[in-house]
Amino acid sequence: MAEANPSQRGGSTRDATTAAGRIGWPEGFTAAACLTFDMDAEAAVLSTDLASVHRMSPMSHQSYGPLVGVPRILAMLERHGLKATFFVPGYTAHRYPQVVRSVVEAGHEVAHHSYFHENTVGMDAATEADMLDLGLKALYEVAGVRPVGYRAPMWELNYHTPRLLEERGFLYDSSLMDADHPYRLAVDGRPQAPSIVQVPVSWGLDDWEQYAFLPGLIGTGVIESPAKALEMWTWELEAMHRLGACFVLTCHPFLTGRPSRAEALERLIERMKALPGLWITTVAEVAEHTASLDLSPRTCPQPKLPEQAYWVPKRP
Repeated sequence: MAEANPSQRGGSTRDATTAAGRIGWPEGFTAAACLTFDMDAEAAVLSTDLASVHRMSPMSHQSYGPLVGVPRILAMLERHGLKATFFVPGYTAHRYPQVVRSVVEAGHEVAHHSYFHENTVGMDAATEADMLDLGLKALYEVAGVRPVGYRAPMWELNYHTPRLLEERGFLYDSSLMDADHPYRLAVDGRPQAPSIVQVPVSWGLDDWEQYAFLPGLIGTGVIESPAKALEMWTWELEAMHRLGACFVLTCHPFLTGRPSRAEALERLIERMKALPGLWITTVAEVAEHTASLDLSPRTCPQPKLPEQAYWVPKRP
């Protein structure tokens, strides 16, 4: 799928190597789908407001994920014979070691999701490197896992993050939103640089936007019906299946692990299994397949502020 030339894109300097078009899938498959679960537990709230550590009710809301949601989800995946990817902060591994080990014992992928679900926006490279290393250490100590994949908290990559991941031997990241298909992401914004695989996500395929609400902490106060979420996700699944794309659903066990929401997810899984040629697998397997293809790395260049528009702030 060719990208328009610069003159057709308002003078953009992005070249054809940036196009992330349709890719081929393993024999017998025409599209892919990944079920992913972010095991944030208390860290997702504490990193927003550390004072919440003293609030027993919000902390109980978050602990529902590892205590109830994860076992329910693991049982569901076992019923359907599916493997999923669990993105786990290091803090969650330290706080709930047996739960994380149960995920590994069930044969699912455990991937890196920061240490404390830190807000990484504007975080300098040295601090972010320490965060990555602490998370790696926690997952190895608790579960004997050396993850090959990473997902940034709140999907907030810095432009230096891909280089940090590549230096630590990560195979893939799953945080960006600029494609329907996986691709090779060039590190440091140079097509000739080393690369990692990018498995894209989107806000529309995140249960946080549908279900998350804690008074004074997170969410808008509008908690959607599981029927609405199921409808949205089914439409996107079927559209991406027709495109031969990779459907990546992001759920949080403290949200989707609730009974009616888990039932909605199970109905989605049943629809997935009914679609011909759909490869339902882990993000790592999608990334390994993508890495095996002869793809040119593409870039995700940082926008340049127009010098001639003097009224545009030169710093964010």
